Amino acid sequence: MLKLVRYSGGLLHQLRSRVGVVGFCSSSEDTHFGVRKPLGDQKTLFYQHHKKQQRIGHEDRFERKQFHGHGYARPGAHLGNFGGGGFDPKALRVKGSFGRGGEHRSKPIDWENEELTPIKKDFYEESTAVSARSEQEIAEWIDKNEVTLTGPNIPRPVFKFEEAGFPSSILDRLTKNYETPSVIQSISWPIAMSGRDIISIAKTGSGKTIGFMLPGIVHTLNQAKRNRGEGPSVLVLLPTRELAQQVQEVITPYCRDNGLSLTCVFGGSGRTPQINALRQGVDVLVGTPGRLLDFLDSGYTTLRRCSFVVLDEADRMLDMGFEPQMRRILGQIRPDRQTLMFSATWPKEVRDLARDFQKDAAFLNVGSMELSANHNITQKILMVEEQDKSSRFLELLDDIMDKNKGDCKTLVFCATKRKCDELTRSLRRQGYPCLCIHGDKAQTERDWVLKEFKQGKTPILLATDVAARGLDVDDIKFVVNYDYPNSSEDYIHRIGRTGRRDKKGTAYTFFSPTDGAKAADLIKVLSEAQQEVPEDLQQLASSSFVSRKNGSRQYGGGNNRRYGGKYGGGGNRSYGGKYGGGDDRSYGGSYGGGGHNGGGYKKYRGQY
Repeated sequence: MLKLVRYSGGLLHQLRSRVGVVGFCSSSEDTHFGVRKPLGDQKTLFYQHHKKQQRIGHEDRFERKQFHGHGYARPGAHLGNFGGGGFDPKALRVKGSFGRGGEHRSKPIDWENEELTPIKKDFYEESTAVSARSEQEIAEWIDKNEVTLTGPNIPRPVFKFEEAGFPSSILDRLTKNYETPSVIQSISWPIAMSGRDIISIAKTGSGKTIGFMLPGIVHTLNQAKRNRGEGPSVLVLLPTRELAQQVQEVITPYCRDNGLSLTCVFGGSGRTPQINALRQGVDVLVGTPGRLLDFLDSGYTTLRRCSFVVLDEADRMLDMGFEPQMRRILGQIRPDRQTLMFSATWPKEVRDLARDFQKDAAFLNVGSMELSANHNITQKILMVEEQDKSSRFLELLDDIMDKNKGDCKTLVFCATKRKCDELTRSLRRQGYPCLCIHGDKAQTERDWVLKEFKQGKTPILLATDVAARGLDVDDIKFVVNYDYPNSSEDYIHRIGRTGRRDKKGTAYTFFSPTDGAKAADLIKVLSEAQQEVPEDLQQLASSSFVSRKNGSRQYGGGNNRRYGGKYGGGGNRSYGGKYGGGDDRSYGGSYGGGGHNGGGYKKYRGQY
C-alpha cells in the first residue's frame, strides 16, 4: 500500500485565521516586518499605478505643449504644413507601397535576380595571447567545461575580454560590467567575429545574449552607412515579448555607445510607437515572429539590408508553432547572411531548420547533450495529497520568508491562468506580497508586474509556463512548482530560473498521486543531478508502472482499450486518460495532449 506524507487539512484554517508572524522581505506593499496584513487585489493595485502614470503623462504633455506652443507634435509624428501635430499613418509606410503597404511583401524574394550590396563578415584577428596558448591548456579548459565543438577551422576560444578583438567602445563597458567571459562567450565570439554560422545548444542564463549581440554590433559598424528609413543590419528573433524586451534592455547601452539605433517589436503592445521607430530607420531589430511579419506584410519595414540574423530559443519558437513565420521571414533576407541559432535542445525540427538556412555552421555545446538540471540547484520534492496542497504551500512560504529575510525572491509556477489568479487573490488576502502574470494579462500590466518583481518590491511572482518563458531575473532564490508540469523538460526549464550565473538556488515541487505517471521521469532528473529521491516518489513510480502494465486502474490504463484509466493511459486507444495520454490516439487527456494525431499546440492556445 502506497503511503504519502500527509498534512493536516485543518492547517489551512489555522494559517488563515491567525495574525501571521512572518518575516517578509523588504517590499513596497503595505506590510510591516513581522506582521502580515491583508492586501488589496492585483487588479486594483495595477489600476492605481496606471492612473498615476496617466497623471504624470498628462503633466509632461502639458509642459511640452507650453514649450512648443500651438506647434506641439508628439515625438516621431508627421508635422503638418502649418506647424500642427498632424499624424499621417500613410507617411509611415515604405515608399512605393499601396493600400496597407502590400499584402504580399513578405513572400520569398528571388535573390538570384537581385543586385546585392557587398557585405563584410570576417573581422577577427587572433591575438598573440591566444596564439601563444598551448594546445594542452585549451584541451584542459574544454574538458573542464564539458565543451563540444564540431566543424571545420574553428578558432581557439578566448579567455579574456581583451582577446576578443572588440573596439574600445564595447570593451570599456564590457570590462566595467563583467569580470571574465562566460564559457559560451569564450567560444562563440571568435567564431561569430570570423563570419561563421553558429549552432549553439545554450541554456538560459549562460551569457548567450552578450555572446551573440556584441559580434552583431561589430558586424553593423563595418557595413555601409544606413540611410533614413532603411531596415536593420541585425535581426534577432525570439519567442516571447518578455524575452525580446530583456534582450533590448541588455544591449541598449552597447548600441548607444556606438551610435546605433535599436528597436524592439512585439505583439500585445501599441503598434504606432513601434511603427514610428521603424520609420526613422533601424540598425538592430529585436522582435517576435508574429509582429515582425505583420510589419513586413504592411510595408512598414524591409529586411533587404539585413545580413546578421540570430534565432534565439529556436526550439521554443518551433514548439509554439512559429515555424511558418520564421521561414517566411528568413525568405526575406539575403542568402549570404550570417545566421546564429541558439537552442536549449536539439530536436529534429531544429536540425531541419539549421540544415535549410545555415551553411558550414560551427556546432558548439556546453555540458551534456542530454537535457539535465543545473547542479547548482537543490531540488526538494514534497509529496502531498491534492487536497492538502494549499495548506502545505502556505507553510512552505512562511518557512521561506522566516529563514531568508531580505533575500527571498520566489517564483511560483501554476498549471493554468485560472489557478494563477485564484492563488494570487488568496495569498494577497492573507497578506503575502505577491503578483501574477499570464497570457490574459495586458502587456502594460505584465511589464509593471515584472518591474515590481525584478526590483524586489514584490518578492513573490506567480506565473504559467508560457508567461514565464524568457523571464530573465538573475537573483531568484526559490522556485516553487505548485502544479507539476507536463514533462520533465518543462520541469528543468522551470527550476532553471534559479541557480543562474553560478549562483545557488532551491526548487520545491509538490507531487501528488495525480502526477504518478510522471514520477519515473522525475526520478531520472533527480538521480542525474545527484539529488535525494523520496521513498514515496519511488513507490509511486513503481505503482504507476504496475498499473500501466496490468490494465485500467485508478492510476493508469491498459493497452488497446478505448478509454484510459483515471490518471493516465497506454497506447493505441481513442481517448487518453484524465490527466495524460499516450501515443497514437485521437484525443489527448484533459491535462495532456495526445501523441500522433493528438492535441498538437493546444496547450499553448487554450490552457495558457
